[in-house]
Amino acid sequence: LPHIATLGYGIGPGGEVIDTFPYFVSGVLHLISSAVLGFGGVYHSLIGPETLEESFPFFGYVWKDKNKMTNILGYHLIILGLGAWLLVWKAMYFGGIYDTWAPGGGDIRVITNPTTNAAV
Repeated sequence: LPHIATLGYGIGPGGEVIDTFPYFVSGVLHLISSAVLGFGGVYHSLIGPETLEESFPFFGYVWKDKNKMTNILGYHLIILGLGAWLLVWKAMYFGGIYDTWAPGGGDIRVITNPTTNAAV
């Protein structure tokens, strides 16, 4: 929930929570996601195939297969990179993010001059 606040959802001037609906939506999404994950775990432990190679060769792998391990790592890194770019776009073009150092106890601001210099 603190990360929803840093994105600026439901937060007003001074860091005051003005709308709790984004937090409710986040809670509902987490409940649904955990239910799907739990159902998938029960399905694959009781009903699903012994190994995925039998039904879905794409999901089967051998730990010694360097190409498959590289592909799996690459897919994860690409998804993480896309998530980072979504955060940058949110901060710059879609409402900004919550800045705790803004005058008056913090405020939501749009990042207008991004930099990669850590010394700034």
